[in-house]
Amino acid sequence: MSSVRQMKRARTSKGEGGATHTEASRQPPRTTPPGFATRRRARTGWFFASPALLVIAAVTVFPVVFSLVLSFFEVRLEYGGLRLGSPTLAHYETLLTHSEWYRALLFTLGFTIVSVFVELVLGTLVALVLERLGAARGWILALLLLPWALINVVAAQLWSYLFNGTYGAVGWLCEQLLGTRPDILGEPVPAMAAMVVVDVWKTTPFVAIVVLAGLMLIPADVYEAAEIDGAGAWTTFWKVTLPQLRPIVAIAVLFRILQAFGIFDLPFVLTQGGPGTATQSVAMLGYRILFQNLDFGGGAAVAVTTAAIVLGCCLLFLRVFRTQVDEEGRA
Repeated sequence: MSSVRQMKRARTSKGEGGATHTEASRQPPRTTPPGFATRRRARTGWFFASPALLVIAAVTVFPVVFSLVLSFFEVRLEYGGLRLGSPTLAHYETLLTHSEWYRALLFTLGFTIVSVFVELVLGTLVALVLERLGAARGWILALLLLPWALINVVAAQLWSYLFNGTYGAVGWLCEQLLGTRPDILGEPVPAMAAMVVVDVWKTTPFVAIVVLAGLMLIPADVYEAAEIDGAGAWTTFWKVTLPQLRPIVAIAVLFRILQAFGIFDLPFVLTQGGPGTATQSVAMLGYRILFQNLDFGGGAAVAVTTAAIVLGCCLLFLRVFRTQVDEEGRA
C-alpha cells in the first residue's frame, strides 16, 4: 500500500510540475518599456529631419541673428568685407528720430489694415458663393487662382500699364466717364488707393480659398439644427457660420499681415515709393538705407524694428482671438 501511495504522489507531483511548466511557457515574453518605441521613432524622425532643419536654420535663423548683431555695431565696408566696430545704439536713435521712418511705418500700417480688411470681406463673400455652386466650382476656382499665381513683379508691371497717366486704360475710362484723365500714380492718395486695388485683386483669391476650405469642414447637421430653430440666413451666418470659421479666418489674417507688412515688390515696381515718399514701405526704406546708402547697420536696424513690430502685432492678434474663444467656450 505504501508503494502504491508513493507512486500516486510521484504522478501527482509530476503532473503539478508539468502544469507549472506549461503555465510558465504560456506567460507572455518580456516587453520593452511603454515609451521606448515612441522615443525611438522620435529619434529616428529627428535624425532624418536634421538636414532640412539645418538648411532652414542657415537661411532663416542665421540672417536674423546676423541682422540683430549688425544693428548694434558700427559697421564699416572695407576691401575684405564688413568690419564690426564698437557697440552702439546710434542706428536705432537715428531711426526713431527720423521722420521718413514714421512716414514709411504709417503708410505700411494703413496699407496692411485696409488691404487685409477688404480682402477678408471680399474673400468671405466669394467663398460663400463658391460653396453653393455645383459643377462650375472647379472652373471658377481655376480662374480665381490666376491672379494669385502671378508673380508680384509681373502683376505690378501689368497694373502700371493700366494706371499709366498717358496711355493707361484706367485713365481713359475716367476721361470717358468724368471728362478728365487723372494722374493716378503721380498723386499720393490715388497712388495709395491703386496699390490697395492691386493687392486686393491679387490676394483675395487666397483668402477665398482658405475660407472655402473652412466652410467645407462645417458639419451639415449644424445648419439643419439652425433651420429647425427657425434661424434666417443672416442669423445663421452670424451665429453659426462665422464662429465656426474663426480659426480659419485667424490663419488667413495672420498670413496676410505677414505678407502685407513686408510688402516691397509692389511699390517698388508700381510707384518707386512715390510720389516723393508717399508709398514708400518700411521694406523699401530698409532697402534704400542698406543698398543705396550702404549703411549696413541702419538697414539692419530697420529690419529688426520691422520684425519686432510684426511679431508684436501677431501676438496681440492671437491673444485677442484666444480670449474671444475662451469667453465663448465659458458662455
